[in-house]
Formats: sequence, structure tokens, C-alpha cells
Amino acid sequence: MRLLPDNSRAEFDGALSIGGVRIDSLAAEHNTPLFVYDEAHIRARANEAITAFGADRVIYATKAFLCTAMARLAHDEGLLLDVSTGGELFTVLHAGVPANRCVMHGNNKSMYELHYAMSEGVRHIVVDSFDEIDRIEDLHRSGLVAPRVQLRITPGVHVHTHEFVQTGQDDSKFGFNLSNGDAHRAIERARTSAAIDLVGIHCHIGSNVFAAENFAKASQVMIELFSTLDLPELTLGGGLGVAYTEDETAPTITQWAAVLRAATKSLPPNTVVMVEPGRCIVASSAITVYTVGTVKPIAGVRTYIAVDGGMSDNPRPVLYGSGYEVFDPQRVLADRIDHARVVGKHCESGDVLVNDASVPSDMFVGDLLATPVTGAYGYSMGSTYNKVPRPAVVFVANGISRVVVRRETYDDLVRLDQ
Repeated sequence: MRLLPDNSRAEFDGALSIGGVRIDSLAAEHNTPLFVYDEAHIRARANEAITAFGADRVIYATKAFLCTAMARLAHDEGLLLDVSTGGELFTVLHAGVPANRCVMHGNNKSMYELHYAMSEGVRHIVVDSFDEIDRIEDLHRSGLVAPRVQLRITPGVHVHTHEFVQTGQDDSKFGFNLSNGDAHRAIERARTSAAIDLVGIHCHIGSNVFAAENFAKASQVMIELFSTLDLPELTLGGGLGVAYTEDETAPTITQWAAVLRAATKSLPPNTVVMVEPGRCIVASSAITVYTVGTVKPIAGVRTYIAVDGGMSDNPRPVLYGSGYEVFDPQRVLADRIDHARVVGKHCESGDVLVNDASVPSDMFVGDLLATPVTGAYGYSMGSTYNKVPRPAVVFVANGISRVVVRRETYDDLVRLDQ
């Protein structure tokens, strides 16, 4: 139960409800696969972050999960929003979030995306390369106002996480390398450019980081550089991990803030220290609900349980080898004494959601099966592989459910075809 959203409970008959709404009822109404988000859980994590770091210091990393309803919720709770593409910026602005509450990221921003961000007036742009400085200078010469800029620095800090989500080491596609002198060259160029209003520096060391000391180490490197620059803002990124399986533990947002507060205590009191959490705001707020379509025991080998989704709604297991738990939301407290490989419906042997899952006994075709902690990088990284329509997304709170992203239809799959 500790992996489930805050407002989860077992009802009188053992079925799971979240936010006062039964999951089996949602599955019957909206079909499966289905993302179910605990809205109050998200708001609580947003408030925890603002309490820990201060107002206008927390920038929600929208890549973790973004739709118009999520953008509005984050803005309503006082978060700034981090966007890394023109599409993310468009979605956030479409939700009614003012551009000056947005921060523009991305390691390869196109001329169009930079023009979009500058003309709309985002709060600041996190500049990632010398080519990007060239583009900003070209746009400024065409008449656009010089943007507020933070430079992304690669601090040379390695963290224990999957190599695909490490970003702070020297060998990285992100940022200006500190150890080879690129960072100092970028700072000097930005200081002397009429096209750039340099307001700070930025780093991000990786994603799903469990060891708080990694954040302290990166902060120390950044503070040593920052102390020589006489700039008002320092962003220390996000990346705080969450527990996905029963044997994992992760620091809370409050504990993460304490580590960063201790690391930055030597800074001048008027320094604006910002962070960019994503996963830790939304990951554990949601579950994905599936329907079992096949139970295939292979004597002497294993049992396969196939569900009606898979790598198209959760690519993390195939991308990163990520672990998950599964359970039956109609008997949430049942002992999970059997084992099975839970797989999706896609034409790939690698379409595995849980390699060796503990499952309740007597799983049958038509049963529901759910995975917790799917609120980040599930829907946002989803695809229509094999032309499987993407699931609906439902928010629940105070006994009321609302569809915030409708289920994709077959017509949607060919809407762009000519």
C-alpha cells in the first residue's frame, strides 16, 4: 500500500479506491488500459516542494507528465513550469499558464523554438550550447528582446542511475563542460553579448537519483563556480528518485531540500536557488489499470500473463530495465503468492512490464491488473506502436472522477495521414 497514491484505501470488499472512487468502477466506465491520478496527491507534493524551497523557487519538469489539466494544476499550486520543446511550451500556454511562469529547456532548441520562447516572453531560457547562443544573437538582431538566460553547466558528477538518464558527467550531450573550460568560455561570451541577459547558471545531474549525497556533491561544484560570478540565480535541477518496488526507498522532497539547504548555506541570503522536480511530484500519484487477456502457463518454465497495454503506455521497463509491482485492484490486500511474467500485447518479446511479478493466485482472463507509481514517464513517453491507441487519463478527488485526456480512437490513428 505504501507504493499507492496518498488517498488510496481498501473498500469493505477488498477493492481499491483512490480519491474516493473505486478503480473497478473506473475500469468499467472508461475501459483499460487507464491512467488514474490522485489529484490531491499531486497538490500535496507541489505544496511540500514550495514549503521546502520557497515561493517561485520550484519549477515543475513537465516532461514527467503533461497535459492541459496538469499544467493548470501545477500553475494553480504556485509552481513554475519547465518546458523543453516548442510542443511543451504550446501545451502549457494553451492551458492558460502565462509565459513568464515558464522556463525553456532543451539541448537542441531550433530557431523556431527559440523565437517562440523569446517572443512569448518566458521567464528565462536555459542555454545549452554555443550554437544556441549564435541563434539567440541572430534573433536579437532581428528585433527580439534579449532574453533572461541561465547557462547549463555540466559539473562532472557521476550518479548511480541508469546511463540513459545520467546527465551531469563529462561525457554528456547536455550543457557546457566545466572541466574542459567550455563553461567559462560560455560565461564570458554571455556576459559580453548584447543579446543575452545572463542571470544565473544551472545544472542537472540525472534522473531517479536515490543518493542525496550526489546532490550535495554537485551543489558544491556549482557553488564554487557561482561564487565567482556575481549572479543572482542558481538552479540545481531535479532528479529526485521515487520508490517503484517494495524493496526501494527514496528521500522525500523535504529531505532533499534539507540537503540542498545545507549545501547552499554559504551563499548570499538574496541568492535565488531554484530546483526542477518532476518525477517526485507525480510518479507515485498514479496507477495504470489493465485487463488480463491471456494467462499462459508453460510447464517447467513460467507463467505469462498478458494485459491489454504494455510498452506503448509504459516504455520504462524496456528502455531502462525498470522494476514495478503488480496487483489486482479488485482484491488489493490479497497475498501475492504466485509468480508470473507480466507482458504487453505488442509484437515484441521485449514487451515485458514485470519480468518476475508476485501476483495473487488464480488470475483469470478478464481480471484487472494494475501497476503503481506510473504517474511519471508513462503517458508522457507513450506511443501508438502497433497502432495501439493511447489510454485515457482520469483525475480523481473527493469522490469525483474527470477525464483529462480522452482515450485515443482508431480514427485518431489516421488523422494525420494524407
